Amino acid sequence: LPPRSVSVVLLCGGSGKRMGASIPKQYLELCGRPIVAWSLRLFAAMAEVRDVVVVCEPEYRDLISKHWGEACERAAAEDPAASVPELKWAPPGAERQDSVQSGLARIDPSTKLAAVHDSARPLTAAADVRRCLSDASDCGAAVLGVPVKPTIKEVNDDGTVARTLVRARLWEVQTPQVIEPALLRRGFAFATERNLEVTDDVSVVELLGETVRITQGSYTNIKVRI
Repeated sequence: LPPRSVSVVLLCGGSGKRMGASIPKQYLELCGRPIVAWSLRLFAAMAEVRDVVVVCEPEYRDLISKHWGEACERAAAEDPAASVPELKWAPPGAERQDSVQSGLARIDPSTKLAAVHDSARPLTAAADVRRCLSDASDCGAAVLGVPVKPTIKEVNDDGTVARTLVRARLWEVQTPQVIEPALLRRGFAFATERNLEVTDDVSVVELLGETVRITQGSYTNIKVRI
């Protein structure tokens, strides 16, 4: 992909799971920095990224701005000739899809791909992101994922087993999920018209009957949970 051709929608709001703390989990410290700061470091250093739209509550903007500045300084020290992405803001919505659409409205109009990422995934590797960007560039939509390891069973309402699913065909999806902006907007419009709620972003592309590619990710790309 050419430099500065990707927009990142970084989801940091609303309140999230607080893990017994007084602040949302993405602002808790991990190795001396807020969890979200590791995603800021990742995208500040990627030449493909044009802008990063942080979807968060206004009270956390100063914290994010501080760590964004540090991330950009670090990226500039590693490559003085490179420019850094632009930082933008968007308010969170009631549901995930509302927050994604809020961020999507703020991306650069000329961007080729939108990468939606959960700020609670601090261990995402740049190499994995680049493979996902390449796959999305080829077919319009891609998502990082890993094959599931446990055996998965589908269960009836009464608690009995309906069937054992074929493990070789099952993948656990992660983020980023990378989609052409026009395709993502069309998918959200389709879901909104039919009052459908989706739990991840490529689901709206699936609703349209369009292709979504799974990009092999890493098991270390975990999401911080309670």
